[in-house]
Amino acid sequence: MPDPNGFLRYDRRLPARRPVPVRISDWREVYPPAGEELIREQATRCMDCGIPFCHDGCPLGNRIPDWNDLVRTGNWDAAVESLHATNNFPEFTGRLCPAPCEAACVLGIGGGQPVTIKQVEVEIADAAVARGGLRPRPVPAPTGRSVAVVGSGPAGLAAAQQLARAGHAVTVYERDDALGGLLRYGIPDFKLEKQHIDRRLAQLAAEGVQFRTGVDVGVDVTAEQLRAEHDAVLLACGALQGRDTPETPGRQLRGVHQAMAHLVAANRVVAAAGEGRPALAVLPDGTPIDAAGKHVVIIGGGDTAADCLGVAHRQGAAGVHQLDLYPEPPQARDAARDPWPTWPWVLRNYPAHEEGGGRVFAVAVQEFVDDGTGQVKGVRIAEVRVEKRDGRRIVTPLPGSERELPADLVLLAIGFEGTEQQPLLEQFGVRRNSRGAVDARPDWQTDADGVFVAGDMHRGASLIVWAIAEGRAAAAAIHSYLGGVGTLPALVDPARQPLAAR
Repeated sequence: MPDPNGFLRYDRRLPARRPVPVRISDWREVYPPAGEELIREQATRCMDCGIPFCHDGCPLGNRIPDWNDLVRTGNWDAAVESLHATNNFPEFTGRLCPAPCEAACVLGIGGGQPVTIKQVEVEIADAAVARGGLRPRPVPAPTGRSVAVVGSGPAGLAAAQQLARAGHAVTVYERDDALGGLLRYGIPDFKLEKQHIDRRLAQLAAEGVQFRTGVDVGVDVTAEQLRAEHDAVLLACGALQGRDTPETPGRQLRGVHQAMAHLVAANRVVAAAGEGRPALAVLPDGTPIDAAGKHVVIIGGGDTAADCLGVAHRQGAAGVHQLDLYPEPPQARDAARDPWPTWPWVLRNYPAHEEGGGRVFAVAVQEFVDDGTGQVKGVRIAEVRVEKRDGRRIVTPLPGSERELPADLVLLAIGFEGTEQQPLLEQFGVRRNSRGAVDARPDWQTDADGVFVAGDMHRGASLIVWAIAEGRAAAAAIHSYLGGVGTLPALVDPARQPLAAR
């Protein structure tokens, strides 16, 4: 039973981040490990609240009060088992998820301080490695059925592990040269060092999962070939079609890029350095996309924008401005707008923000300014008012508010428009919907029988916990489709939405 008085004895505390001057000189993770005393203290703050709304905030259904109390009592092995019962990759979610579970914590009612659930989670995950590694689970007798998983992000890998542990032969196809999807080249190392991915991949390989990298399904391997070789196919290709702004004057100038291009190039440099190889931050065609010595403008206010900010600092940018279309959010939850336990609209300060740069709210770019040679030299911005009318966003520039910011490199981090249009969709007979995503029937199948979909490819760009939850649910559906014995856990269905006020 949890300690009902723990939250009265201890305040919410997180481990101190590595000092800014130190961490921007390398690519290692911002947070050092929390000591056992701190993490047990924080786990003790989890109260016996009767109805743990954190379960509803987390689409994985993590047994948060259970493993908090196991940490409190020092029963780390049981905590590891409890966490892995619902989450295949807690070392990923504990580092990358924005923690909707904490927004739904009962201690957050009335402006209180929720339990540091995310930090406890990552410490349990790291304890699993420290206490004997990520031991493979014995594979039962093979079923003789085969599944192709297209995409090696969190949704694809979660589904692959669930299916392999059920005895199916699983092959994961990845078009990139390394596995991990967005986790590998889209997330900077200062948020997720890639050793965590590699450990999990080794575990999956030991459990029988086969990996094929550098294979672009629909080009190098056709849909017909996949169908001939496998009994079912899961599409988990993500939602990497970046939103653009082609109507803005000057968009065609050199130096204006999608944010993901910048992140991928930077991650490839870090990966090469770890292997002892020299590399430059360049686009696939060799165009440099390095922030070193440049004035950088990042358009967007979300996670991707903050990732670009942290990368720009580490590359040695001369200065950085991050632009947000919306007004500056409040510091605390507005209960009238976002009642507990829903996800609140509040100002979120990422570690990258304390490293430098300026944030400008309620502005929009009116023009990318040409230096006369086709290279961007600045952005002309204006203050704006944003309204919603009939479900549409109306952005109105305020007269007389225009000004120019210097910019040698502009990064568009304004969201994603769904999964990319690619040959495999046409070959499988699968269409994108109006949101650029792929619809799923209640059993996670697409319009094509035997072809399933999960993760961002189905949901649109979302949280890592949703990707893993959908991968697990799709695996359960595939297991049933293949006539597997028993059932696999599936907490979400294709129509499930985040916790929200109605």
